[in-house]
Amino acid sequence: MGKIFKFHKDLDTDQIIASQYLLLPTVEEMKSHAFESLDAEFPAKVKPGDYVVGEENFGCGSSREQAPAVLKALGVQAVVAKSFARIFYRNAINIGLPVIVCQELPDVVETGDEMELSLTEGVAKAKGRTFSCTKLPEYMQKILNEGGLIASLNKEV
Repeated sequence: MGKIFKFHKDLDTDQIIASQYLLLPTVEEMKSHAFESLDAEFPAKVKPGDYVVGEENFGCGSSREQAPAVLKALGVQAVVAKSFARIFYRNAINIGLPVIVCQELPDVVETGDEMELSLTEGVAKAKGRTFSCTKLPEYMQKILNEGGLIASLNKEV
């Protein structure tokens, strides 16, 4: 069970991590600036196992891998949205952050609500309801469990 942090439609990667912070040498240093323009307290409030929930086109804009990386570094368990920008989705899988499409959930939940997510069953539970979400194929679950695509490929060598 984790807390939800809900964000709007067409959330841009610049809103996840602004471009001026890309000059910092590590993701660890960048993570304290996540969502700074929308909620400057987000890095202090989010706890490992919490969730980010978005509307349509989550992660649009620049193709920076640091956007999903700062969320993972903060302990975000998964990002759940109605849809994702293709490059954000790909970058998230590459670094091992689950990104789950769930059409109805974002219309029902708000920041502060509690949620439970089963990647293997493809369901989310919040506000006394069960929502159908993308059920990850076994191979993708394996990639995520191993820390992302690169980590998974390195283990195969």
